[in-house]
Amino acid sequence: MPKFSERMNLLGTESAFEVLAKAKALERQGRDILHFEIGEPDFDTPEHIKEAAIKALKEGYTHYCPAPGIPILREAIAEHISNTRKIPVSPEEVVVTPGAKPIMFYGIMACVDPGDEVIYPNPGFPIYESVINFVGAKPIPVPLLEEKGFSFDMEVFEKSITPKTRMIILNSPQNPTGGILLESDLKRIAEIAREKNIWILSDEIYDQILYTGRFVSITSLADVKDQTILLNGFSKTYAMTGWRLGYGVMPKKLAELVTRLIINCNSCTTTFAQMAAFEALKGPQDSVARMVAEFKQRRDLIVSGLNQIPGISCQVPQGAFYVFPNVKSFQKPASQLADYLLDEAGIAVLSGTAFGKYGEGYLRFSYANSQENIKKMLKRLEEALARFK
Repeated sequence: MPKFSERMNLLGTESAFEVLAKAKALERQGRDILHFEIGEPDFDTPEHIKEAAIKALKEGYTHYCPAPGIPILREAIAEHISNTRKIPVSPEEVVVTPGAKPIMFYGIMACVDPGDEVIYPNPGFPIYESVINFVGAKPIPVPLLEEKGFSFDMEVFEKSITPKTRMIILNSPQNPTGGILLESDLKRIAEIAREKNIWILSDEIYDQILYTGRFVSITSLADVKDQTILLNGFSKTYAMTGWRLGYGVMPKKLAELVTRLIINCNSCTTTFAQMAAFEALKGPQDSVARMVAEFKQRRDLIVSGLNQIPGISCQVPQGAFYVFPNVKSFQKPASQLADYLLDEAGIAVLSGTAFGKYGEGYLRFSYANSQENIKKMLKRLEEALARFK
């Protein structure tokens, strides 16, 4: 077999899908597996959104469209971001992609050169570090510390800024911790980025899954719009993971560059799916409120249950649908504990180290699962940990 490209050695993966595959294999062997590994709402896509896609199919939305997206969807996204972030956004600053991950990939590809440095949260979504490495840049982790509510360690952040810093990646509410960045920290980050002329990639995919307070975007706090890539999508808010629909809001010149990457990679995003996305933004929003209310009940249930298990302590997440309990008392690598829980207790969960080195000593549970299964998982977990050596 001919050799593969060396650059592929730089590209990482996402452990959630690896654990899911292993869990599914165990299920095929007859095992009863409780799934707390995958970050996917377990709700169905709302009916009015599905009907919009069916209608679009019947009306002929089965062909190519402009690479950055169907004009009416770009207009709707621009209006939505303008209204929610209180900043002026034009459709020309919006790019629609098949899922939100391409905005990470294309944004970093378009803005970061080999040898540049990119600051990112750790523990954090693993694709950040993967793509930074892939483009030949240097990933600079900023720890999200439990004692700070999983907000940035601002002292480390400010010391991490160098003349080589090209981009700062933010995620709030966060995966995997469920924490949020403090408004005061966001303001300081914005000040530094403005002063040093650094790109910001603000991952706001969980913006509507928030349980306390109000969502705050860095774009609403300071004049950084002309150097910010705002990432969002439809997967989490509208339970549309399989539809693969995301978008970025960015300066017009950068949108043109990202569009060029789209043309070279996937031509455009599925047209009838974009019409469903238009309905998601413009149609009734009551399904979102119901989903978040249910997530809050599940959050309270799983946090309370985890904190009653000897050896575990768990903060209350303020957003997203993950808990990140501290399991350091077991004095074993988190990956070993996660493997044990899957093999011995039938609980699929992720090691904190799946999200970076600062995730050691933690596990991530996605509570996108029923309250019944959460109760079942907590019982199995307590019994299994009592046997863990």
